[in-house]
Amino acid sequence: MNRRRSNIQIIRDMLRVGENGAGKTEIMYSANMSYSQIQKYLGFLIIHGFIDKVEVGNPVVTYRITEKGLSLIKSIDTVLEVLDLEESSGF
Repeated sequence: MNRRRSNIQIIRDMLRVGENGAGKTEIMYSANMSYSQIQKYLGFLIIHGFIDKVEVGNPVVTYRITEKGLSLIKSIDTVLEVLDLEESSGF
């Protein structure tokens, strides 16, 4: 079954890539996203404090997950785990 990922799953994938710091291209390819998606989601994650933009040179930029972002990953994993349990029970 070919299923599309939800926004929550995309955000979780992006945050996981950013745990050790990553550039925009690395996040885009690792999270299997288009350029327009990465622009939209990165902006959202930065504005809400889940990812920090770290300038490591000119023009080198790295994105790194924050403590708030780590907390969000744990919450997302918990919710997805519960939903998978409900799906397997017929709901």
